[in-house]
Amino acid sequence: MAVDLLLGLQWGDEGKGKIVDVLTKKYNLISRFQGGPNAGHTLIFDGHKHVLHTIPSGIFHKEAINVVGNGVVIDPVIFNNEIEGLSKFDVDFKKVLLISRKAHLILPTHRLLDAASEKAKGKDKIGSTLKGIGPTYMDKTGRNGMRVGDLELDNWKEIFEKLTQKHLKMIEFYDVELDYDLDDLRTCFFNSVEKLKELTFIDSEEYLHQAIKADKKILAEGAQGSLLDVDFGTYPFVTSSNTTAAGACTGLGVAPNQIGEVYGIFKAYTTRVGSGPFPTELFDEDGATMAKVGHEFGATTGRPRRCGWLDMVALKYACQVNGVTQLNMMKADVLSGFDTLKVCTAYEYKGEVIKHFPYNIEPENVKPIYTELKGWQADLTEMTSKDQFPQELNDYVTFIEQETGIKISIVSVGPDRKQTILM
Repeated sequence: MAVDLLLGLQWGDEGKGKIVDVLTKKYNLISRFQGGPNAGHTLIFDGHKHVLHTIPSGIFHKEAINVVGNGVVIDPVIFNNEIEGLSKFDVDFKKVLLISRKAHLILPTHRLLDAASEKAKGKDKIGSTLKGIGPTYMDKTGRNGMRVGDLELDNWKEIFEKLTQKHLKMIEFYDVELDYDLDDLRTCFFNSVEKLKELTFIDSEEYLHQAIKADKKILAEGAQGSLLDVDFGTYPFVTSSNTTAAGACTGLGVAPNQIGEVYGIFKAYTTRVGSGPFPTELFDEDGATMAKVGHEFGATTGRPRRCGWLDMVALKYACQVNGVTQLNMMKADVLSGFDTLKVCTAYEYKGEVIKHFPYNIEPENVKPIYTELKGWQADLTEMTSKDQFPQELNDYVTFIEQETGIKISIVSVGPDRKQTILM
């Protein structure tokens, strides 16, 4: 049985958590393959809102096994808090939540390094979530990292202290003021590690290999978005991992020929949190309306999201690098009420019209070229079938399908799992 992937196609916040939750009933196993607690996957059902940071979004389905893959970085403190927040939902974490021994650990000093680095950059900061993600991946690639499997060793505290002392010397280099109590941070970390050790650690690549051989249905859940990929995103305003389809292979130990469907998730418009170029960003009333109606605030950071029209150049690029086979359009309901919708279908790049995503999309180099479509006034949030869609929405869907060459299989018309229209 092939492994299906679910990925964000923009700058994150596309609604991946909701779609994983909707699709989980079709799968035996859900696995996160990259990122860390900088993710904020929001699920809304039965009148409750849940935000998951590290735990896969299939955790509320009793029949599904959830695996945190080797490509994920784990903060034991945040992870423990996340589990405690779900305790009232009667989840047997020991049974349904498995953690790769090869996943790297975020230490308290990783977070301090993140804060020191960002503070030292001043106005040139990249907009880090300050969760210690970047420094942890730096230790991973620098072959200095501490992994979940190390916690099973008798000397794991020695490994922790050695890495901590290295970090403290690095923090001195930044020469910035940070207010922290290392003893408190250390105690909290150690207590959380003991809780983490109550869960099941696995050799995840072997576990997934056996699951594939046993014809289990597996869904790999991505975090952040394709335009934040460390290789293919808007560098340096990116995350520290590979958020594209290739990252699922390295983040789970799954061979490329084992990949099946690739679900690409995108908003009917575009948003971005933090710094970085954004060609279709709006600074007018339309942008303010999108932000207000769409409740555009980061699920992890609470920061307001920048809003703009759908960027088809960027969307087609993301589909291309991921090999997307099905598109899922989120937040169509937010566009209700606009008389005219704009879609960026080309860039004016250094005086030339191009339709591909270039090396640099900074505003001095790129100007969006728009195609206009008629908007719709109907409230979509109570609709339960595509037959109820206004013609203008159907036209919008058709336009995107023709531009990308990929069918839209799901349209979301609200935050609740029930507000999901299968096309």
